[in-house]
Amino acid sequence: MIKWLTIALSFLSLSLKAQPNVQLYIETWRNECLVQMEKHGIPASITMAQGILESASGTSDLATEAHNHFGIKCHKDWTGKKFYKDDDKKDECFRVYDHAQQSFEDHSLFLKRPRYETLFQLDRTDYKAWAHGLKNCGYATNPKYPQLLIDLIEKHQLYLLDAGESISMDDLKKKLQEIY
Repeated sequence: MIKWLTIALSFLSLSLKAQPNVQLYIETWRNECLVQMEKHGIPASITMAQGILESASGTSDLATEAHNHFGIKCHKDWTGKKFYKDDDKKDECFRVYDHAQQSFEDHSLFLKRPRYETLFQLDRTDYKAWAHGLKNCGYATNPKYPQLLIDLIEKHQLYLLDAGESISMDDLKKKLQEIY
């Protein structure tokens, strides 16, 4: 009984510690997700949920050391810096960015490849269709990937981002001018 209680308390403690990281991640990257949505047409909720999931809310070694928040691998056309870690295979090559904003932009450009073109026929506010579409296009190997994204979006009400509820259009235009 004591062992079970200790295990339960450990999981509760981990859960409570993770929550502030998620909220901080959302606060930190909300506007960048909105910028990417306006510029490339990818739902901000999807970008945010993928960033949270793929980077462990910005705490993974890939995010902290390589500024790669989406687990984007090198592929044959990548000429930039590289970061190696075990993933689906041992010592896989991941892209390294000078700063995380580059990771968000590259994620958007990555999704603009022909392989993902069917996503852009979906309604930008239909995060469930986008989540399933990503899996159908081969973005992730985890069969639960769509549901993981949907759960994050619903738990943290990230769908509000798709309506642009966190930033005014004037502020968004200013942000775009600052970055690009």
